[in-house]
Amino acid sequence: MYQAPRGTSDILPPEQRYWSYIKQTAAAICELYGYQRIDTPTFEDAHLFVRSIGEDTDIVEKEMYSFEDKGGDQITLRPEGTAPVCRAYVEHGMHNLPQPVRLYYMAAIFRYERPQAGRYREHHQFGVEALGDADPALDAEVIGIAWQLYVNLGLKRLALSLNSIGCSDCRPRYLESLKTYYTQHKDSLCPDCKRRLAKNTLRLLDCKNPACLAPTEQAPRSIDYLCPECADHFDQLKSYLNLLNLPFSLSHRLVRGLDYYTRTVFEIAPEGETGSQVAIGGGGRYDNLIEQLGGKPTPAVGFATGIERLVLNLKKQDVVVPALPPPTVFVAYLGKEARDEAMKLTSHLRKSRISAIASLSERSLKAQLKQANVSGARYAIIIGDDEVKSKTVVLRNMAKGEQQTVPIDKVAETFR
Repeated sequence: MYQAPRGTSDILPPEQRYWSYIKQTAAAICELYGYQRIDTPTFEDAHLFVRSIGEDTDIVEKEMYSFEDKGGDQITLRPEGTAPVCRAYVEHGMHNLPQPVRLYYMAAIFRYERPQAGRYREHHQFGVEALGDADPALDAEVIGIAWQLYVNLGLKRLALSLNSIGCSDCRPRYLESLKTYYTQHKDSLCPDCKRRLAKNTLRLLDCKNPACLAPTEQAPRSIDYLCPECADHFDQLKSYLNLLNLPFSLSHRLVRGLDYYTRTVFEIAPEGETGSQVAIGGGGRYDNLIEQLGGKPTPAVGFATGIERLVLNLKKQDVVVPALPPPTVFVAYLGKEARDEAMKLTSHLRKSRISAIASLSERSLKAQLKQANVSGARYAIIIGDDEVKSKTVVLRNMAKGEQQTVPIDKVAETFR
């Protein structure tokens, strides 16, 4: 028997109400903030992600789905959403638009990871990107979108963690201090962190291996090495978050898992939960990325949240999610002539934008009405030989059990 590939899942009809609820809530918030939707290809040139994410990151080294296509090009299934949006920004000359350009996306993401609760090899993200402005007020706006999304969905007890990892001017001095500190603890580090010590020092703070957590607590803090510009940016951001009544805590271990981040980084997670998979969303600034991809120097900030992980948290917190709307009408019939009339009437109702389904087999009327009840339809239409002759139908209110006779050519008008 065939099964879904490991690390993927089918989104069955009972689950779709969660997905619809999340997507509709996210789209409505983006409309409030003036963000417009963008969709990028499922796969891109592999070098786009090597250049943007960083060749020494776990994503590039271990997790990307890359292959050579029939034309000999190196292709990668999208492992994250920001780099494709930046590529589109450059390719389509969006720097000529009024800045910042505010965009959002909902996309499938592919990473070869060890499947576990809240983490899949194919998962789906909602993300926003604000490109073309360095003002820390834009950082606060993006964080505000993330926070409002979770609150509007009904999630409670949220914690916002915040940090600044500086820029290309001040970060080298911090990285040198970090490397000196971790060299003293090299023997206690996991194999991956021993490699990171030589190639990607900042990632040492992001390791979730228990052996590496102890030295991390006493590691140098990036905020102590910020240049005056980065320190001022961070102070303004904290001030704006206070103005917006967005509670936050500083986390010097927070660096995110991608090399393109500069200055602001943040994550939001359920309060009090621990572990490597508790964060429901996060993001930050990436002021150098668009220039690295061939564009003009363009500051930018964004965030992303995993939809599967949101569904998991909605269920964990027992959030009541609206059910998807059931059909308005179920059409039942008795006899061949009545069946023909039922098919014509069902088609007419749909063309009139009234949702309708019809029985498709020769069942008893009792069985058909039972099926109507299971479908959740608000009304049942019953057509028999007498109704065919009189050109009428019986219209039954399923909740009240009341029914009336309606001319067949007035049914759509009656529902409207």
